[in-house]
Amino acid sequence: MTPSPNPTPKPSVAEQIADVAIKVIRPGGVTIGGLGSIYFLFFEEEELLKAIASAIIGVAISYGAKLLTPIHQGTQKRLEQAGKVIDDSLEKLLARLTAQAKNGTLEERYLACQAMACQALRSEGVIQRDRILIPLLMEVFVSLSVDIGSTAAGYKAWALDARDGKSLERNDLNIWDFLRKAQENPTFRQMAILAWGGSGKTTMLKHVAYCYGSNQLPQNAPKQKYIPFLLLLRKHRGITTQANAPALPEIISTLHIPALPDADDLPIESAWVEKILQDGRAIVMLDGFDEVPKEQRPAVAAWINQQTRRYSKSIFIVTARPKAYQEQHKRVFDPAQRLELPMALWVQPFDQAQRQEFVNNWYLCQEKMANAGRNTPDVRHTAEQEAADLLQQIENRQELKDLAKNPLLLNMMVNFHRRNPGAKIPQRRVELYREICQLQIKDRPLARQLETLLTQCEALTILQQVALTMQMQRLERIERGALLVELGRILQQEGEAIDPAEFLEQVVQISELLVRQEDEYEFAHLSFQEYLAASYIVKTEQETLLYSYLEDEKWKPTILLYVALVKNPTTLLERAVQRGATALADQCLRELPKTKRLSPALAEKLATLTETITDARYQKLEEYLKNGQWQEADDETYQLMITIVGKENGQIFTSDELLNFSCKALLIIDDLWVKHSQGKFGFSVQKDIYMRCGGVADGSYDKRALERFGDTVGWRENREWGFNVKFSTLSSCGHLPCLFRKCNVVWWGISLGALLSHHAL
Repeated sequence: MTPSPNPTPKPSVAEQIADVAIKVIRPGGVTIGGLGSIYFLFFEEEELLKAIASAIIGVAISYGAKLLTPIHQGTQKRLEQAGKVIDDSLEKLLARLTAQAKNGTLEERYLACQAMACQALRSEGVIQRDRILIPLLMEVFVSLSVDIGSTAAGYKAWALDARDGKSLERNDLNIWDFLRKAQENPTFRQMAILAWGGSGKTTMLKHVAYCYGSNQLPQNAPKQKYIPFLLLLRKHRGITTQANAPALPEIISTLHIPALPDADDLPIESAWVEKILQDGRAIVMLDGFDEVPKEQRPAVAAWINQQTRRYSKSIFIVTARPKAYQEQHKRVFDPAQRLELPMALWVQPFDQAQRQEFVNNWYLCQEKMANAGRNTPDVRHTAEQEAADLLQQIENRQELKDLAKNPLLLNMMVNFHRRNPGAKIPQRRVELYREICQLQIKDRPLARQLETLLTQCEALTILQQVALTMQMQRLERIERGALLVELGRILQQEGEAIDPAEFLEQVVQISELLVRQEDEYEFAHLSFQEYLAASYIVKTEQETLLYSYLEDEKWKPTILLYVALVKNPTTLLERAVQRGATALADQCLRELPKTKRLSPALAEKLATLTETITDARYQKLEEYLKNGQWQEADDETYQLMITIVGKENGQIFTSDELLNFSCKALLIIDDLWVKHSQGKFGFSVQKDIYMRCGGVADGSYDKRALERFGDTVGWRENREWGFNVKFSTLSSCGHLPCLFRKCNVVWWGISLGALLSHHAL
């Protein structure tokens, strides 16, 4: 082969080591497989191989010494050098992205611009304060676990092999596993990511976009290199709802790409985007379907359907809160406006390991930035101490552990903890919101001695009224003109001679509770709007306003926050029971603070209400069982149990959730099944059969015992799991309930094994 007349200069050894370091710290972490890839990548470069081997061995020895013996000075030095390589690598990566955005090919330039748009961790709802800097996403990101849910299509598509008794637990799966599946199964090319607010949906999409844009892919990423396009649906809802809405290539080329940093002069044409989409090389991420106003969702859903059909080779991911997605996915009569995404994935809460990883990463990042980028022992020691203090507070209180399952609330905690050294973290969600609002509106301006309107008027009361107005009008964003009119009305009502525009500017610039998005405004996170609205209802004693919203899913978070704030919620609970909103009433009971001191009369009334709500909760199940409506009873049993563990319809149980399931609730459900089937059906009946089949009540997956159990209760035919459920008393003893009939057999086995090990049965 004729050599190139102008060969590209070979990178220096130092530069290649930096590239290696980048690969080592890429998302997903260092694994044996990762080190093996690095070895073979540079196998032919003897000098570099020696350098890498020396560095890795040196760090490994140092790390081992750290675990086994006191750290000596040589170890510290090597660890510092390793940290410096990582920090230098990060700087090199950012510099490379900047250069690539200017001088690369068209595709490289776009990828660099998309990566730069996602490189900082700017979490919605997390207010930036003094002593707190914005970290890079790659420094602190913790991979979210996702779960297929209970759809039969999902399990068939995943097609786990159950014959060897192995499975992937839900916390072993993340978005990269499903993207990898998309290469071999078209079902995974169109996915919905479902979770409530603050669960990290948007951050996860930014992570995917950044990884592809910067070519920093984790070990479990697909082999194919995709081009990411991350679009906020709320930003483009006005265009996608038009009668002749433009196709995806035009929106990407004319609206999405020009808005990226450093992309002003990118010569992007829609034909370039069209080819990428048609070739199946794109990952299109459409974030926030639930943030589209309800009346516009049918049109947006129809537009999404058109794009997924037209570019079926590419991958589409739509994020939404569960209710908004389920309404548009299942409950729409017109097929054209039904959101047709075959795969629904549920984001799982943070577990202990995930929150520890995030807190440690976050504090190390903050301390490094606060110390001119140094990653030295003293900096790491301080970060470890501060992280340990926060984590100990969280682990010592169940209330904080429950809050820390939500990434947004955990992010708020670390910000609060760093802003207030030595202070105790608020133990309830409403207290956390209260402290943050107080800090942003009052304490922060006073501490900085700012001359601001926020400390000269009842700014928080004014924002509470804005939040309630937006909530009542079902708005998550409000146009500037409309907001100024509303502020003028509120200020006049409050007797404040303040210019609305000046007040709005200071709220945005100083408190950061309101955020400007072009010519519209929204609260830093929807949960702030819901909290402030609830606070104003409590302050002005307008509880009756909530009665008409007891069955409105949009108002559910506000009602729960109200119950957590008000002194006596009994009238609201009574109204909820009368309306048949027993699930909401039950959730309200859980929001009541455990430590609140109640008068004897109020305590007695709440105890009576709790009993009434409990009875009402099981009323529908009992009616189905009395009438012999076995399928409806089976479905209602699942609905009851998934709600009790705090999940949504469509999700599946984990083994821990079933092992720790409420004894009282489980016994009530089981008693109803046993009673109305004359002892033929029920969990306790199934447990007796399972034990006779050789099962052990230890919560484990026993393949042989479960197969014998399946044969006995009629869930297996010809030695195969058919789950041909017969909703009749003519079926085998123990045939019902069959909560897990839609699940993969291995996950079903783990769940059933846990349930049948419950000590209450």
